[in-house]
Amino acid sequence: MTDASAGDSGDDRDGGRPVVYDLAPDCTLSDVEAGSRYHASVNGVVDYGVFVDIAEGVSGLLHESNMDGQSFGVGDKLIVELEEAKENGDLSFALADLDDYETVAVEHEPDITPVADLDVGIAATVEGEVVQIKQTGGPTIFHVADDSGIVAAAAFEEAGVRAYPEVELGDVVRVAGDVEEHEGALQLEADSLTPLDGDAAADARERLDAAVAERAEPEPVEPLVEWEAFESLREDLEEVARLLRRTVLEGRPLRIRHHADGDGMCAAIPVQLALENFIRSVHEDPDAPRHHLKRLPSKAPFYEMEDVTRDLNFALEGRARHGQKLPFLLMLDNGSTEEDVPAYRNLTHYDMPVAVVDHHHPDPEAVEDLLEAHVNPYLHGEDYRITTGMMCVELARMIDPDITDDLRHVPAVAGLSDRSKAEVMEEYLALADEAGYDRAAIEDIGEALDYAAHWLRYSEGKTLVNDVLDVGTDDEGAARHGELVEFLADHAARDVERQMDAVEPHVEHERLESDAHLYRVDLENFAHRFTYPAPGKTTGQLHDRKVNEHGGPVITIGYGPDFAVLRSDGVRLDIPRMVSELNEEVVGGGVSGGGHLVVGSIKFVKGRREDVIDALVEKMGEADIDEELSSTASIDD
Repeated sequence: MTDASAGDSGDDRDGGRPVVYDLAPDCTLSDVEAGSRYHASVNGVVDYGVFVDIAEGVSGLLHESNMDGQSFGVGDKLIVELEEAKENGDLSFALADLDDYETVAVEHEPDITPVADLDVGIAATVEGEVVQIKQTGGPTIFHVADDSGIVAAAAFEEAGVRAYPEVELGDVVRVAGDVEEHEGALQLEADSLTPLDGDAAADARERLDAAVAERAEPEPVEPLVEWEAFESLREDLEEVARLLRRTVLEGRPLRIRHHADGDGMCAAIPVQLALENFIRSVHEDPDAPRHHLKRLPSKAPFYEMEDVTRDLNFALEGRARHGQKLPFLLMLDNGSTEEDVPAYRNLTHYDMPVAVVDHHHPDPEAVEDLLEAHVNPYLHGEDYRITTGMMCVELARMIDPDITDDLRHVPAVAGLSDRSKAEVMEEYLALADEAGYDRAAIEDIGEALDYAAHWLRYSEGKTLVNDVLDVGTDDEGAARHGELVEFLADHAARDVERQMDAVEPHVEHERLESDAHLYRVDLENFAHRFTYPAPGKTTGQLHDRKVNEHGGPVITIGYGPDFAVLRSDGVRLDIPRMVSELNEEVVGGGVSGGGHLVVGSIKFVKGRREDVIDALVEKMGEADIDEELSSTASIDD
C-alpha cells in the first residue's frame, strides 16, 4: 500500500469512521493490502458470484458466499474488503456493508524503469514525454522519451482504432506493461497509459528537461589542429551540437540540407554519421536513424523555394502518416544569405526550427531572426578559408567523439575541394597522410565527390558518397574505396578536359583599367550543356588555368542567357555589394545572387544580359588590386 493507507488495514482511522480506499485507475497489485476496503465496480456476473474492478488493472472475485444474499449487475458500485491476495495474482473479496465511512484517494506511485534499462520479459513502468503517435492497422504506437532513451509502447483498443485518444503529442505519461521484442526492437505492451497532470506533470517535465539538458551537452573534444582563427567559432559550434543532441533526445526528426559540392558533402556526411550514432544510442529501435534523419543536397548555395517546398511536403506527410513532430532543419554550406529568406519565411508558418553552418558571405540582419543558431566565420571577422567541412568535422566530433579516427582526412578534402588557402592546410594534409591519404589521394577524393554530386543531382546517394569519402563505410565499402575514387576522378578529369577543349577557343580576353586580366566566355553557346562540369565548375577550371598562366590578377566570367559565374584572384572584389548595386542601377535587370567576396554567381533577366555584364565589368575594373587576395572557394552549380 502507499503511504496514504499504510498501517490502516481497514481499521478506523484514529478511532473515527472506517476508511474506504478509492484507487487511481493505474494502481496495481502493489497498492492493495488484505483487510483493506475499496470502492469497486462490477465488471462481470457468473453463477458463483461477481467479478469486480477496484482499479483498471486490478480485479477479483466476490464469491456468492460473501454477498449476503444480495445480487448485482454489471456497472453496479459497491464497497468490498480484500480477503486474500494469492501469489498468482488472484484476489478474493467480501462485501463490506458500510453506511458511514471516509474515502481516501490512493495514487499509484510505481517504480519507474529508465528506458535504457528495459529488457525483454520484464514488467515495467516508464515515465516520459509522448514524442510520436502512430496509428497502425492494429495497435496505436506511442513513442515515449525519458532522459535515457525512447521506446515504443503498443496500446490496443480495437484493430485500427486509436487507443487513449485523450493523449496528445507532448503529454507526459506513465506507461505500464510487459517488455517484448517486436521486429528486432524492444516494445512495451501497454496495460495502462496515464497522462500526468497538475503538479505531477510539472514535476516530471522539470525533471525530464533537466536530465535532457544535461545529456544534450556536447562532448568536450580537443580540435584536430590548433588554429587561432577557428577558436572564435567553437562556442557557436557547441551551441549547434547542443541543439542537435537535444533534438534527438526529444524525438524530433532531423533533415540536413547541404550544398552539393565537395565541401558541402565533407560537411554533411560526418554530421550525418555522428547523428545516426547518437540516434541509435537514444532509440530502442535499431532502424530509428533511417526514420529520423534525412540528408539531401541542394544544387544552389542557398535554400531555394523548390527545396523548401519539397521539405515541407515531406515533413507534413511524415507528420500525418507517422505521427511525428515536424523536423529540425540543419543547413550546411548554404543558408546565410538574403536569398535564403523567402524559404525560411515559408517555414515560419510551421514548427520547423532551422540552424545554419556556412562560410558564404552572410546577410546576418536578414536571417538572424529566422534561425535558432548561425555559425559563420564572417560573424567573427574571419573568412571563407575556414570551410564548412572543416567546421562540421569538429561539430560531428562534439556529437560523437568516437568517430574521430574516421574523419582525420576529411578537413583536408574539404579544404582542397574549396581551394582554401588556410594557414593550417599543411597540418590538415599531414593528418590525412598519417591516416593513409597523401595529397594526390585527397585531391582525387574531392574530384570524385564533385563528379558523384553532379550526377546524383537531388538524391542523397548515401552508400556511394560515403564510399568515395571513406567515412562510415562497411568493410566492402572500404575495400572498394580506392578503385571507386580512381574511376570517378579519372572520368571527372576526362570530362573537364573535353569541356576545356570546347571552351578555350572562344574565351575573350582584355586588360581592365586596373591592369587585371579579364576572361569571359559564353557558356550557353560554347560549352557542353547538361553534363559535367556544370557552368560553375567550368568557369572555375578555366580560371585556374588562367591564373597558372599569368599568376594574377585575374578575373573570369562564365555566362549564359540569364546567369554569370564569377571568379577572381588578386582583385579586391565584393560580389554581394556589386550585386546589390547592379540590381538598383540596371533597371529591369532583375539582378540577384551572391556568394563569397571574390567568388560568386548572379542571375538576371535574359533581355538585359549585355547591360548587366557591361556594368559588372566596369565595376570590376574599378576594384583595387590585392596580391594577397585569392579565390579560395568554388561555386559549382
